[in-house]
Amino acid sequence: MASTRDDGSIEGGSRGRDQTAEATEDPIVEVRDVSVTYDLQAREAMVLDDVSLDLRREEILGCVGESGSGKSMLANAMMDAVEEPGITTGSVRYYPERDAEPVEVLDLEGDDLKQFRWEEISMVFQGALSSFNPTLSIRGHFEETLDAHDYDVDEGMERARQLLSDLYLDPDRVLDSYAHELSGGMSQRALIALSLILEPDVLVMDEPTAALDLLMQRSILSLLDDIKEKYELSILFITHDLPLVAGLADRLAILYAFELAEVGPSEQIVRNSEHPYTRALLKAVPNLDAPLETMTPIEGTAPNPAHVPNGCHYAPRCPLADQRCHDEQPGWFDAGTDQRTACFHHDRADEAVPFDVEDVLSSVEDVGDASAAADDFGSDTAGPARTASDQDPVVSLENVDVHFEEEQGMIASLFDEPDSVRAVDDVSIDIPENDVLALVGESGCGKTTLGKAIIGVQRPTGGSVNYRGQDVWDAKDGVGSTDVEYGDIRRALQIIHQDPGASLNPNQKVVTSLEAPLKRWDPELSTEDRRARIYALLDRVGMTPPEDYANRFPHQLSGGEQQRVALVRALLMNPDVILADEAVSALDVSLRVETMDLLLELQEQFNTSFVFISHTLSNARYLAEKADGRIGIMYLGELVEIGPPEQVLQDPKHPYTKVLRWATANLDPSDQEMRDPPVRSIDIPDPVDPPSGCRFHTRCPEAREVCTSEAPDLGENESTPGARAVACHRSDDGHEYWHSPALDGVESADSPTLQD
Repeated sequence: MASTRDDGSIEGGSRGRDQTAEATEDPIVEVRDVSVTYDLQAREAMVLDDVSLDLRREEILGCVGESGSGKSMLANAMMDAVEEPGITTGSVRYYPERDAEPVEVLDLEGDDLKQFRWEEISMVFQGALSSFNPTLSIRGHFEETLDAHDYDVDEGMERARQLLSDLYLDPDRVLDSYAHELSGGMSQRALIALSLILEPDVLVMDEPTAALDLLMQRSILSLLDDIKEKYELSILFITHDLPLVAGLADRLAILYAFELAEVGPSEQIVRNSEHPYTRALLKAVPNLDAPLETMTPIEGTAPNPAHVPNGCHYAPRCPLADQRCHDEQPGWFDAGTDQRTACFHHDRADEAVPFDVEDVLSSVEDVGDASAAADDFGSDTAGPARTASDQDPVVSLENVDVHFEEEQGMIASLFDEPDSVRAVDDVSIDIPENDVLALVGESGCGKTTLGKAIIGVQRPTGGSVNYRGQDVWDAKDGVGSTDVEYGDIRRALQIIHQDPGASLNPNQKVVTSLEAPLKRWDPELSTEDRRARIYALLDRVGMTPPEDYANRFPHQLSGGEQQRVALVRALLMNPDVILADEAVSALDVSLRVETMDLLLELQEQFNTSFVFISHTLSNARYLAEKADGRIGIMYLGELVEIGPPEQVLQDPKHPYTKVLRWATANLDPSDQEMRDPPVRSIDIPDPVDPPSGCRFHTRCPEAREVCTSEAPDLGENESTPGARAVACHRSDDGHEYWHSPALDGVESADSPTLQD
């Protein structure tokens, strides 16, 4: 056992070798001094640097870090699955039983390695669809896996059915389906079941919920907690979202730039971290709990694998760094019971990066009390986020429907009418000058379709879309008198796509992509004037020197830089409204606050309104609340609640908003109870055949018989900035709802006093 030096660090060789040596309790996997390198001809790239970490038997260990920090490489190294030309060094030992002789994983080959990867340790990847063979049914995947490992197929399929049931899936439906016929959440749960079919002891999960909706993420976390107990699993859960996993994991391991920064119990890491990076990461993550002014981005950028700094990898960004930090790699220091941190100045981290979760929680309770009190007096005295403008709105939607016909095969099209997907149903809303409207909801709820209708790129099948009083589609079709030309409308209404890399031509330099809209819409500009405008905007969004960035190709930019280029391209047209479609979801959590702050700065400079689409309430809250904007909650093509973010999020009135609020992880692990989600069904209904009455009634924990037949009305205030509107019978104290029988599985309430 290592001894302790006078300065509090642990003696005994390299930092990796010392890590958790004293605290390890019954490990099932020991990772010791593991590094992964790639030979890039000119230099060696380090993508995992001397990492030592124990996964204990029947624990959930959360591995947290930014994109490119080495999380996935650690998982691959644990399974000896690093692809060539990557070179893995160090030791990975697996203990099949307590006190048994360990298996040296990096020495396994052939059938032994194949058996180990499925029967001892199994892995769940981020994208379920990419893990399934599209030509095989889900049943075929289970049978193929069982047969390949010489398991009894009939017996194994009984286990498969049980696993699918444990994950709230209908075994008959799922087994007979192909992966593309399942929703994202269903296919991810089917993949988890497949990974457990050979009864492994260890489950490695690499961002398994990153592509899923808020509710599905939290639901799967609750299911993981259950199956861990039932099947006696040890789980390594890899994620970039610290609050998401904090309530699930027993311990957290924080990775930064290919090395471990801190390891310890989840509660202690969140409440009493002693590494500046961990504390900065907690402050940078958008959340529903912290005051807006406490959320700050991390200055600087993470290092390139081929240019890792000497000493502490975090030193170039750390407010505590001195010359020793730049010259020496810190050892491990005791930071509490079972908690270790790799920082020379760990005892001053709380001063350099202040963060107190207790202050955060107390402040959010105050906000919630104030919001609820204001709401009791009605929207007129609640102090709306923005009073209605006397000016006409920039964009106005009235009773807009957008329905799509599903594609059919040639034979089916001869005999059957195509099914219609009701993506948006009867939505009316105004977008005034300098507004922020954040639309939130699950995948398939119609957020993006509504956003595209707002900016005039999606033709509605019913209703009207007007830009400054001009019907957009009449202008497009040349119908009637035209006060505003369609070309002017298109310039005024712009979009930033979710994946900026995919929206930029990979074969063109940045400057060429940015010049294209200027050449089309302002052909009289000279080359010098075009370049001057482009360079000025690049500089304005922090891409300095602009000439350097302008002459790069998209693949030479980081994700955040690509997003800034997409923003510049939209702003070149000096637009009135920009649709930001999941514009920060693909970015690291540490970059999201910085990017949203940039959006708000540019909004003020250009007087631009933003329609911000997100499946994450915390991102929507940050942008909308800081801009005095609105949050709109969408469900199956309808707006079900809209209003100022403080009221909607701290005192939600619609049951669906409450469910989304429950699904949003907060910063206090002890407050994140892992329990069944407060809905009657996890999966969203098919938008081809939405439920009658209130569309949420099939999942609503408070639904009654009247909800199955009568659709609630959002009211007359949905288009008024600052007003609050809710499409729920429970919002009307005199509605028939209060005398209607409760549905099966719903607790009865006799009066409006039990609404909340």
